[in-house]
Amino acid sequence: MTPIDLYTLAMIAAGAFFFFAGTLGLLRFPDLHSRLHALTKADNLGLGLIVLGLLPRMGDVATMLKMLLVWVLVVGAAATVAQLIARIALPGHLRSRPKDDGR
Repeated sequence: MTPIDLYTLAMIAAGAFFFFAGTLGLLRFPDLHSRLHALTKADNLGLGLIVLGLLPRMGDVATMLKMLLVWVLVVGAAATVAQLIARIALPGHLRSRPKDDGR
């Protein structure tokens, strides 16, 4: 194995570990906010490590930049969605459904 192979393997394994840790946090943590924190942080880091591990395998600079752009967009989307979910879940933001009076 070449050093590039070892680097790629190590980065992808580290990324997979963070994906697993995020999933474990999603299943184990007690409330929504801690679950969101564990999932978004671990998944963003896991995807970043996988992208960094795959960069040496790319043939040209344009493909590398596309992969980095996808990673940046995913990080931004995950942060935005987590923020929206967390704000909606704050006490007083969830409204109960109006009661059906049978009309």
